[in-house]
Amino acid sequence: MKVGFVSLGCSKNLVDTEICIGLFKKAKFEVVNNPNEADIIVVNTCGFIESAKQEAINTLLEMSEYKEKAKCKYLIAMGCLVQRYKNELEKLIPEVDLFLSLDDYSNMWNIISDLINQKKSSNTFDYMDRIVSTGNTTAYLKIAEGCSNRCTYCAIPMIRGPYISRKIEDIIKEAKMLVKSGYKELIIIAQDTTKYGIDLYGEKKLAYLLDELCKIEGVKWIRFLYSYPESITDELIEVVKRNDKICNYFDIPIQHFSNSVLKRMNRQSDSKSIENLIEKIRKEIPEVIIRTTLMVGFPGETEEDYFELYEFVNKIKFERMGVFKYSKEDGTPASKIKNQVHYKTKETRFKKLMELQKAISKIKLEEKIGKEYEAVVDSITTNGKTLIARSYMDIPNEDGVIFIKNNGKIKVGEFVKCIIIDSKDYDLIGILK
Repeated sequence: MKVGFVSLGCSKNLVDTEICIGLFKKAKFEVVNNPNEADIIVVNTCGFIESAKQEAINTLLEMSEYKEKAKCKYLIAMGCLVQRYKNELEKLIPEVDLFLSLDDYSNMWNIISDLINQKKSSNTFDYMDRIVSTGNTTAYLKIAEGCSNRCTYCAIPMIRGPYISRKIEDIIKEAKMLVKSGYKELIIIAQDTTKYGIDLYGEKKLAYLLDELCKIEGVKWIRFLYSYPESITDELIEVVKRNDKICNYFDIPIQHFSNSVLKRMNRQSDSKSIENLIEKIRKEIPEVIIRTTLMVGFPGETEEDYFELYEFVNKIKFERMGVFKYSKEDGTPASKIKNQVHYKTKETRFKKLMELQKAISKIKLEEKIGKEYEAVVDSITTNGKTLIARSYMDIPNEDGVIFIKNNGKIKVGEFVKCIIIDSKDYDLIGILK
């Protein structure tokens, strides 16, 4: 039988999809990319914000059509949306044959076996059986599940439960397996990577874990995402500074800068500590890239709050920045706060911040012209003339790229040296050295 997968949402969800692919491969299924060819279609859903929920529902409805017009016999839904709304989804989309909540993952294969009349086995939901789907160079390394931060706008603790770190030895074992398989860039992820180890070892162990990962022969780039500002220690900055394998890249989701908004969000940082942290990182690591994520339209956000945030962005000038419009999520404390911000106001604030960041990004990238960088080739245009690459400054699918004229000898996955000759709003243009 043939099975196809659709993975929605974040990179943490993608790792779960890759483990699920591994389960099917272990059972001798053929994995296909075309849903027209699939006997089984598995959709891993996201339920983080309203737009993600709608995308998941639309995808399930779209995939259900293949049961009518193609060879698909079974449609399976898994992931965060199922965990949160399983009963409602069963009524809403009866075309789905099986809904797998996160609680079902430990017994996933036996549940699927019952559905498709296959022999049960001892196959488990195991990181070591992952089939990586992010090309031949880059792999995500998930170091923890859940979250215990309790930000008032976020439903993740309700969906994924409290923060649970994986054992260091298990992470190192998986990392070695990935590197042995040819992956040269490891991207460490969790809902909050900087809290790693606090539940398991009684102290934060991300810095130690990074040091251990750097000892793995064959790994070229290591980077970590989702690092909360209040937990970025001097030790962590020092580990990044002294290890050549760790990219000089900090992903710090600060969400806002107004203290009144941060307090209502139940964030553990304040404006002064955020500003001091960024100044410290830039002082210690001059070529560092700092990415952040911001939220506009949080309940009660005044014009003064927004202006404070806007002026902060204009002052700090983040190298990379993403902006979300607040989404009212069922069961979260923020959904009960009065003074919900009108959607038109959210949209206006969102656009103004993104326009500001576009101008900042353009200036920042112009400063790179004439400089030399090492970059990994993620893809090549269909005509073979242009390499699409990334330097340490960019993460896949989120940041910009470097377009490099191909000399016909470079392949996907190679690391090349290039000189930047031009820039766009978010991307660079280079030539091979």
